Amino acid sequence: MKLTIPAIVLFTTVCFACVGAAASATGLIFNTQQEMTTERSEPFTQERFEAAQAAGHPILVDISATWCPTCRRQGEVIGQILDRGEFADLVILKLDWDDQRQIAHSFGARRQSTLVVYRGTDEVGRAIAITSDDAIQSLLSQAYVD
Repeated sequence: MKLTIPAIVLFTTVCFACVGAAASATGLIFNTQQEMTTERSEPFTQERFEAAQAAGHPILVDISATWCPTCRRQGEVIGQILDRGEFADLVILKLDWDDQRQIAHSFGARRQSTLVVYRGTDEVGRAIAITSDDAIQSLLSQAYVD
């Protein structure tokens, strides 16, 4: 049997697709937005937000949607920043745009991919759709500046 270049390409593509599907099904491939920030973030609740404010913690309210590519990139960048050990005491509250839209609107958010930073009870920074490391790091830093 003679294999042609198109046949080899097709065979290789099918093999990689099968391996990718198996890796995804077994949990070897992760959703980067969730994986990078999940261990440090928690779902937004008004009670948790108010408790963090009362304790004077730096807070990031991450208003995002699972289907949003900008939100996914923001999660990746935030995860990379956290992996470097910066902002160890930052409280990250994930507010789901689809399920908690009324709460998002109470924050003045008009769309997903909105990041709002607090130092205690004071809002000290906000950005929409930023994805660069420097911009997100600068935004998070505002929670630490007196």
